[in-house]
Amino acid sequence: MKTTRTLALSLAALAAFTLAGCSSTEAPANADSNAFCPTGELKFGIEPFEDPTKLEPAYQVLASALGKELDCMVEVQVVEDYAAEVLSMRNGKLDIGQFGPMGYVFASTKANAEPLASFGTSDGLLSSYTAGIWVPEDSDIRSIEDLRGKDLALGSVGSTSGDVLPRFGLKKAGIAEDELNMNYAGGHPEALLALAKGTVDAAQINSQTLASATESGDFDPAGFRQVWESEAIPNDPITVSADADPAFKAAVKDALLNLAPADIEAVGKFLDVTPAGPLIEVTRETYNPLFDLAETMGLTEKDI
Repeated sequence: MKTTRTLALSLAALAAFTLAGCSSTEAPANADSNAFCPTGELKFGIEPFEDPTKLEPAYQVLASALGKELDCMVEVQVVEDYAAEVLSMRNGKLDIGQFGPMGYVFASTKANAEPLASFGTSDGLLSSYTAGIWVPEDSDIRSIEDLRGKDLALGSVGSTSGDVLPRFGLKKAGIAEDELNMNYAGGHPEALLALAKGTVDAAQINSQTLASATESGDFDPAGFRQVWESEAIPNDPITVSADADPAFKAAVKDALLNLAPADIEAVGKFLDVTPAGPLIEVTRETYNPLFDLAETMGLTEKDI
């Protein structure tokens, strides 16, 4: 297998925390006296599952509402890559972090991240998404088994739907990774673009990226065909450190669960949750299938 790991910075090798985007809510008048906000600011980390310039303003709406609930300024930090967020939470540089499901698996074991809430549908159910592999409509690739000898664009190293699940799909189909040419495009949008431009035979496109790219006019599904789809994946958890003050954890959880759907709507569009409902309580057990998947695939922190 030929792999170009454009974002391959392992936890062991990552030396500094780098931000792709950063902004803050306006500080409440009494933030300095807030026991949950002793420095006047809470840092909320987001993995770069979409263009940071698009993610940041959407999360700013959510963070502003969260800040009002907690009576504390909340700073949004779109991190450089998946490993960076895990390392930052482990080093106490993040108070709150939203991880992709597989990112949470490693954040749980390496940074003691504890899930509090995830994104709910308008009818009050936990939302989910799927990984997929797409090809041009006129391709001779009809199923995942036909990918042998072909070029496949993945997203980013450590991504649940952009890396781990497509590789798991290949494994289940009995295809060794050295039987095709897999390359990391650098993210979900980049993998989709590689397919749209015809530079690869196939690409991973998850249901979230498909929805946002179709809505923006960047992708026309009519010209392409999905040849593989994963089982549903529970959406990203928002977490805090399990070592945090129990009162702080309870306050953040309560604040998250009390956010209005209008505060979540902009973020929900990137997660294919439209219309968005309130956030839903989640626990480690919600993501047990991802822990099982990591074990099945033999993944370690070097794989993010």
